[in-house]
Amino acid sequence: MKVRKITAGGQISLPATVRTRWRTRSVAVEDLGDRVVVRPLPDDPIVAARGALEEKLGATKSLRARARKDEAAAEARR
Repeated sequence: MKVRKITAGGQISLPATVRTRWRTRSVAVEDLGDRVVVRPLPDDPIVAARGALEEKLGATKSLRARARKDEAAAEARR
């Protein structure tokens, strides 16, 4: 655990080892009542989210193929 002082302006500094480990320039600060949680945020959330739902939904290639098939079926019914 690292202890940090809070400046008069309400700022804290994260140790260089922490900043280097997480490789981010943004953090989320959450007040949980009895503690404060600081979480690193990805610099590019789109890149970070890529593949996150693949286990639940499947690969995007197969999802696109299924969507095209569904669209073609809907067109055929018109």
